[in-house]
Amino acid sequence: MIQSRTFALLYSAALMLGLLVYSGLHAFDRATWAMEVFPVIIAMAVMVASYRRFPLTTLLYVCICVHAVVLIVGGVYTYARVPLGFQIADLLHVERNPYDKIGHFFQGFVPALVAREILIRGAHVNGRRMLGFVVVCIVLAISAAYELIEWGAAEMLGQGADEFLGTQGYAWDTQSDMLMALIGAVVVLLFFARLHDRQIAAVQQ
Repeated sequence: MIQSRTFALLYSAALMLGLLVYSGLHAFDRATWAMEVFPVIIAMAVMVASYRRFPLTTLLYVCICVHAVVLIVGGVYTYARVPLGFQIADLLHVERNPYDKIGHFFQGFVPALVAREILIRGAHVNGRRMLGFVVVCIVLAISAAYELIEWGAAEMLGQGADEFLGTQGYAWDTQSDMLMALIGAVVVLLFFARLHDRQIAAVQQ
């Protein structure tokens, strides 16, 4: 079982590297692509470095991969130009491309799983309610930090940051981004906590 999981993770990592290279070669805007996929590169490096000492649950590895694909797709097209976003916009009858909201949903969903896993396995928090509260606080802190990074990029790059920000003229983009991250965290706590707990118990054994 352990060997098969390791092989699956190695195979997934190879696919992710291939996708990164392909997306970089076909990116609409190379600078925007680099900023969007940078978290993917950091996450892959951390997972490789920590695999033997602190292997994560399968659920978390899968969700990280899905989130990485969302970021890479957003990077290669830029969020305002992702074809899936236009299809969603037509379905919902909205004017702006909402693909960036998918990214911010996962910006809450995946960090919530990461926070739960670290807090539970390290026995850092006592009580389920306090665990949920701390997880939500961590997710909102990460989301706020990312919005500050976007603000800094806008200040440094000026007009060139428009593709990275992906606001599309929406005045409440920052607040709605954080709301989507909050929704992602709440979804984890309400619907994935038990599955996550079982996998954490299995990894600790």
